[in-house]
Amino acid sequence: MTAVTTGTSAHAPSVGTGHTRVEGRDKVTGAARYAGEVPFADLAHGWLVLSTVARGRVLALDTEPVLAMPGVLAVLDHRNALRLETDYTGLMGMRPDPTCAVFQHDRVPHRGWPVALVVAETSEQAREAAEALVVHYEQQPHDVEFAGEHPDAYPLDGHMPAVTQKGDLDAALASSPIVVDAEYTTPEEHHNPMEPHAATARWDGGQLEVIDSNQGVTWVAGELANLFSLDPSSVRVRSEHVGGGFGSKGLRAHQVAAVMAATVLQRPVRVVLTRRQMFSLTGYRSPTTQRVRLGADTDGRLRALEHSAVSATSTVYEFVEPSAGVARVMYGAEAHHTANRLVRLDVPTPTFMRAPGEAPGSFALEAALDELAEKCGIDPVELRLRNEPDKGPVSGLPFAGRNLAACFREGARRFGWADRDPRPGVRREGRWLLGTGTAAASFPAGAAPSTAAATAHPDGTFTVRISAADIGTGARTALTLVAADALQVPPERIQVRIGDSAFGPAMIAGGSMGTRSWSWAVRAAAGELRERLALGADIPPEGVTVRSNTAEAVAALPPAERHSFGAQFAEVAVDVGTGEVRVRRMLGIFAAGRIVNPLTARNQLRGGMIWGISMALHEEAVRDRASGGHVGADLAGYHVATHADVPRVEADWIDDTDPDDPVGIKGIGEVGIVGAAAAIANAVWHATGVRHRALPIRPDRVLSAAAGAPDA
Repeated sequence: MTAVTTGTSAHAPSVGTGHTRVEGRDKVTGAARYAGEVPFADLAHGWLVLSTVARGRVLALDTEPVLAMPGVLAVLDHRNALRLETDYTGLMGMRPDPTCAVFQHDRVPHRGWPVALVVAETSEQAREAAEALVVHYEQQPHDVEFAGEHPDAYPLDGHMPAVTQKGDLDAALASSPIVVDAEYTTPEEHHNPMEPHAATARWDGGQLEVIDSNQGVTWVAGELANLFSLDPSSVRVRSEHVGGGFGSKGLRAHQVAAVMAATVLQRPVRVVLTRRQMFSLTGYRSPTTQRVRLGADTDGRLRALEHSAVSATSTVYEFVEPSAGVARVMYGAEAHHTANRLVRLDVPTPTFMRAPGEAPGSFALEAALDELAEKCGIDPVELRLRNEPDKGPVSGLPFAGRNLAACFREGARRFGWADRDPRPGVRREGRWLLGTGTAAASFPAGAAPSTAAATAHPDGTFTVRISAADIGTGARTALTLVAADALQVPPERIQVRIGDSAFGPAMIAGGSMGTRSWSWAVRAAAGELRERLALGADIPPEGVTVRSNTAEAVAALPPAERHSFGAQFAEVAVDVGTGEVRVRRMLGIFAAGRIVNPLTARNQLRGGMIWGISMALHEEAVRDRASGGHVGADLAGYHVATHADVPRVEADWIDDTDPDDPVGIKGIGEVGIVGAAAAIANAVWHATGVRHRALPIRPDRVLSAAAGAPDA
């Protein structure tokens, strides 16, 4: 028995200090293994076969020649696959996406739908056999063309109400001296994390174990238990290292297919997706068409605000991109109407993608605010400050901290906004026209119940266990710092273990809620452990463990509008002779709660802003109307911002500790992308005098505008 001491009140705080990633050395040396790299004895490999038609039925599969190929072990399809349970309610009360319930019927709802899994001794054998499998289809007419004026668009409540209405919108618009009425569009966009989706499933003494790359192990474990009608205690999912997710790494077809094959063959089976397969199997951001109508007095104060958005979904499962939701928080008006509507098409199901709703919604709303500033002859920053609400414009709830004005003032000072000539098209540098733009950012700052365990060991070290997911955000390091402060010991004495469903339920890495939710649970467990040790308790060889559950504490939070906020600034150069747009510099100032680790936090915020450059100028997935598939479903055809596109991007923050959170955290994972594309688009207008209301701002669109075409 050994007595272990924690620190004293003189312990220097770890939270708020820059700390390199605790797993950084393992990652750069290759010691950190990802889902597709963990070795297993007797491992078999599965390869998904995807439909080549956009709508129809599978009539037959010529499996006999494939089964005779070298190394092939099995071919699973709708005729011989295990039957799955799909009548249940999953995470956050959501119905399961039937896309995950593979091989349950012969219907093909979109191109790229899984129709079979070929399993072989090696990955190469599985791929060769899968590409040799002949599938016969009954092909049916399909519709993949998205349009905002689609006659079948309908409202749908998602994780927020579809429609909100306050006041007489038409009367307020009619009485407004200045009106903006414009339509904005954003294209289909894809996540493309560096690590492709991969999963390995195996059975071990009645226990199903899945080694996966996901954003929430307890989520995936629970969904698999439901689908396969298993006792939840018999399913264990591990996901220690994840090379990016952005919302795409939940439960997908490949995990279910791997479990099916492992069950049939009674040996480990791994399924890894290719980059091209990810374009149809792992979700994406729906295209949107958004109409914004603003009515204002001559001093720029809003009387009327309408933001209506239409997005696409599949015929399999309804998912709404709630772009109009951002207007419900940002600006108030006596008449305030918002609506999110859907169009069902023969396409894969969209899903959550970094700042779902807020990213495309902020482009439309913040571009419209810029147009209003131009019409009113008011500085864009000043216009936003004049329309700061004192409570939630729709909810009527108080803000649990809204420091947006401070972000704009600090950002304007550091960006040199006061020296800006408001006239468009007057700054030139050789062949380049120069312009600057700004936009506001916001994203919800929620918390969800989580559990954690903290253990004190006889050697003076501590282990924290929580089913968190570090998808590249630095969450493992942040939790180490939180635990160190709660125990009042140096971070070097803490080991944080994550990514194992055996550790108990915890929030997923999503909605910018992960670190806040996990830190709450870690602080509670570590704090209670420190109190026990302070009483002089001896530590047995197995250690002393304290477990926390934050369900009651989270439920007790008073109702409020809880958000992170930010102000985005951008300077661009535009060559109207070639259509080229270059972002020269960006600055984002954020109010995002207490910053746990400035080193990784700045990475997160800058990463979001860089994605905003990508969104504004590059990203666009195009579907071929005839085939229903993508044109260029790879990183050669789908363009993203690279180093040459990002000369200078700065992110910083103001003091914004959340008093309702035990650590003071809000959330930073998604707010960095919000408003970034709008700031760039507004800067392009300032450079050229032409509004671009469709993203991305491609060279051909700039050339068309320069040739005198109507606003893009």
